[in-house]
Amino acid sequence: MASAKTDLFDSKLNTAAVLFKALAHPARLAILQYLAETKVCITGDISDELPLSRTTVNQHLTELKNAGLIQGHVEGVRVNYCLNPVKIKVLIHLASDFFKDIDLENENQCG
Repeated sequence: MASAKTDLFDSKLNTAAVLFKALAHPARLAILQYLAETKVCITGDISDELPLSRTTVNQHLTELKNAGLIQGHVEGVRVNYCLNPVKIKVLIHLASDFFKDIDLENENQCG
């Protein structure tokens, strides 16, 4: 049985990859930024805030929710979206830890 290539890497790198992948689209970054700026859970249509169709925004919301960066709670026919503070803290820690050993002052120059 073939194993996934991701199995060759530790869980910290795999977790970082999932979260970084969720950030890899400007629409998703805009959604996270909007939720962070509003500082409240949003009930209703976030697509009103973005230059994208409702279907496209919903696809990006699904990606962010699957990565755990946002939470959505169904209340009747409405969904409340907000940042998942626990996962956002994990993301911040992973990104900080990932880049901490990069020394830009003494970076190796190719050429």
